[in-house]
Amino acid sequence: MCGLGYVGLPVAAALSRRFDVIGFDVDKRRIARLKEGDDWTGEIERDVLLASPMQFTDELSELQGCDFFVVAVPTPVDDKNNPDFSLLVRACRSIGSVLSPGCIVVFESTVHPGATEEICGPELEKASGLRCGIDFKLGYSPERINPGDREHPLEKIVKIVSGQDAESLEVIAGVYEQIIEAGVHRASSIKVAEAAKVLENTQRDINIALMNEMSKICDLVGIRTSEVLAAAGTKWNFLKFTPGLVGGHCIGVDPYYLTSKAQELGYHPEVILSGRRINDGMASHVASRLVQTLARNGRLSASTRVGILGMTFKENVPDIRNSKIVDLYNALGEYGITPVACDPMVDPDQMEHEYGITLVGREQFRHMDVLILAVPHGETMDSIWEDLPHLVKTDGMVCDLKSVLDAKRLPADLLYWTL
Repeated sequence: MCGLGYVGLPVAAALSRRFDVIGFDVDKRRIARLKEGDDWTGEIERDVLLASPMQFTDELSELQGCDFFVVAVPTPVDDKNNPDFSLLVRACRSIGSVLSPGCIVVFESTVHPGATEEICGPELEKASGLRCGIDFKLGYSPERINPGDREHPLEKIVKIVSGQDAESLEVIAGVYEQIIEAGVHRASSIKVAEAAKVLENTQRDINIALMNEMSKICDLVGIRTSEVLAAAGTKWNFLKFTPGLVGGHCIGVDPYYLTSKAQELGYHPEVILSGRRINDGMASHVASRLVQTLARNGRLSASTRVGILGMTFKENVPDIRNSKIVDLYNALGEYGITPVACDPMVDPDQMEHEYGITLVGREQFRHMDVLILAVPHGETMDSIWEDLPHLVKTDGMVCDLKSVLDAKRLPADLLYWTL
C-alpha cells in the first residue's frame, strides 16, 4: 500500500485482515506514529492499529517481492487550478524501482479519464524497464471513503474496480471482494472508472453551488434558506443539498481534473466551471455579508472581535487541506479584521505551518462581538447552548454558516445570519 493518509490507511488496514500487507509512506513521522498506534487522521483506532499484522515502512526496498500494489496519494491542483500529478508521478517512479514481472498496480487517487494509462503506465515503464500491459498490468479503483463518516465505512460502500484487461480485472475484483461487504462493480474500462469518480464529486459540487446561489437570492428576498429547503424537501425527489463553503481534497478539487481534460480535448465546460466559480467565491461572499451586516447595525469598529469556531474543511475531521474556512479568515483580513480562530480537532503547529494562523484554546475564545460557527464538530455541538453565553456577547452577532442553530433559542438582542 503506497500512501497512508485518509484513503490509504483504511484500505491497507482492511486488506491486512485478508492478506500480507506492507504499508509504505514517504513521511517518516507518519510511519513512526503509525507504528505506535497513532493515526492523526482519526480514521483507525489505536487498538485496531496495534493489533493489525500490517507492516509499516518508509523504506522502498522493503516492497521488493510484492506483487499487488495499491496507490493512494494526493492529486491536488496548483494555484491556477491545473491538475498537479507530481506526487502521483513520484509514486510511480518509486514503485517502478521495485516492480517485477507479473505485478499489478492499482491506483485509487482521483485523476481525469485516461491518466492511469497515459501518465502512470509510462512512468512505471521508465522506472522498471518492464512493458506495461505485458510484464505488469494496471488497474483503477477510485476511493469513495468519506472522512469522519462512521455510518459509511470502506467495507459498506460498493467499490468500482477496473483493469487493463479481463484477466487483471478479475484479479483486482477478487482482491477487493475479500474486504468490501457491499460488493464490487466491474467497470468496462479504466477510463470509465476514472470518469465515474470525478463525476461523483463534480455532481455534488454543482448541487452545492446551486444551493449557494439560492442562499444569495433568499438573502436578498429576506427569507431563510433553511426554511425554503425544509419546505422544498417535503417532495420525494428533491435532492437535499445545503449551502456552504466547499473545501477539502475532493469536491473542491476533482472537478478541475475533469474540466482540464475536457479543455485539452477542445471542449469548454460551462456548467462545471460556473459551479466552481460560485463555490470558490463563497468565502469572500460571507466575509462581505458579515461586514455589511455589522456596519448597517452600527456594530463595526476597529475593536470588533470576530471569532471563528472550526477551521477544518468539514465537521468531525482534523483535516485542514484546502479548507475554505481559511479563505474566510483571509477574506476578513482584507477588511482589516484579524479573527480569533479556534478548533479543538486541529493540531495548532500544523495550522501555523500550513497557513500561518495561530489557533487559540477555548479558554481564550470568549466574549466575541461576532461568533462565526463555521464547522459544527460533534464535540462543539454537544455543549453549544451551554457555551454560547460565554462565546459571544449578548448584543453580538452569530454567523451560523450551516444553519445548525435554532434561531428561536437565541437572545433577542443577538444578530443572527446564516447562508
